[in-house]
Amino acid sequence: MTDAYIYDACRTPRGKGRADGSLHEVTSLRLSALTLNAIKDRNDLDTTAVEDVIWGNVTQVGEQGGCLARSAVIASDFAESVPGLSINRFCASGMEAVNLAANQVRAGAGMAYVAGGVEMMSRVPMGSDGAAIAVDPSVAMQHYFVPQGISADIIATEHGFSRDDADLLAVESQKRAAAAWEEGRFDRSIITVRDVNGLPILARDEYMRPDTNMQSLGSLKPAFKEMGELMPGFDKIAMMKYPHLERIEHIHHAGNSSGIVDGAAAVLIGNKEFGEKYGLKPRARIRATAKIGSDPTIMLTGPVPVTEKVLRDAGMSLSDIDLFEVNEAFAAVVLRFMQAFDVDADRVNVNGGAIAMGHPLGATGAIIIGTLLDELERSGKGVGLATLCIASGMGAATVIERV
Repeated sequence: MTDAYIYDACRTPRGKGRADGSLHEVTSLRLSALTLNAIKDRNDLDTTAVEDVIWGNVTQVGEQGGCLARSAVIASDFAESVPGLSINRFCASGMEAVNLAANQVRAGAGMAYVAGGVEMMSRVPMGSDGAAIAVDPSVAMQHYFVPQGISADIIATEHGFSRDDADLLAVESQKRAAAAWEEGRFDRSIITVRDVNGLPILARDEYMRPDTNMQSLGSLKPAFKEMGELMPGFDKIAMMKYPHLERIEHIHHAGNSSGIVDGAAAVLIGNKEFGEKYGLKPRARIRATAKIGSDPTIMLTGPVPVTEKVLRDAGMSLSDIDLFEVNEAFAAVVLRFMQAFDVDADRVNVNGGAIAMGHPLGATGAIIIGTLLDELERSGKGVGLATLCIASGMGAATVIERV
């Protein structure tokens, strides 16, 4: 099988996913095209060599509907011979785009791909496309559907994580993200978003709250307590499936959950021949990819079994991994990952995560792969693993090795 290499990775800064966010006036199409052009320009890329653009996007409705990937190619400076494929694996869409591209290269189906994703949460609200598992009673009732926040609180209850545990992780995420920006750790990957006149719109993640502390978080009310305990009573639905739980402790709130933001990211993937032909130097080899299904009610436990699977498939052990990127969808997701594998916190999300900088759904998987690559190079470490939990009960993972 042919090796698949990462030649480049870039992302936009993440803007607040609200009407007053800096990227609110930028469409998903324009942000995607800008990101594709950045990959092209940074590598002096002959885009006729690109077999396909695979683009993750979760809420595929309105301006994010249709085949946004192909629209982005047309709106960019890529050759019109490049097709586009839009995919949706919820929060792992950007990672799945990268994994799919890598596995296409490994199988010999093309020399090079550009993969990544976008989500403009300020313009296309999460959930506005509907979801059968949430709205179709024949599925929701039979499989004990609850919102993700309730699922995160179930994980915390099941595994003994307190509100302080979650808040401490959130404070640390903010500190690490602020330090990473101050030290220029994201400089290689960040592309400034500019307006039609070339003036900068956003050059830095704007969701961060570096002054966050335990006292400020302590003033926040649990975000999912009311929906759990009152109407429609999701706690009771969950406890029908998990009768051993006497009650659900609601520890998550806006400060220890991922932020709603806008953003896009892209990764250039190719085989060895591609790099040699176009004078490009590979930065990392994609050693393994994996995806799994998991319990659809608790739904956010996927990072643990998918990590076990990707390591097993690659013939690796946990000790072979130097750094981990675990998407901070909710604090309990990362706490459970570290608990399950007895991983030290200084190997996980060393530059902060989505609690501090936000989670643009369709782009995050590609973002954390790029962040992992940058940190492997900066720290001189060799192997990293990125993973995400996924709505409705799934998990995805990618293992990369620095070249």
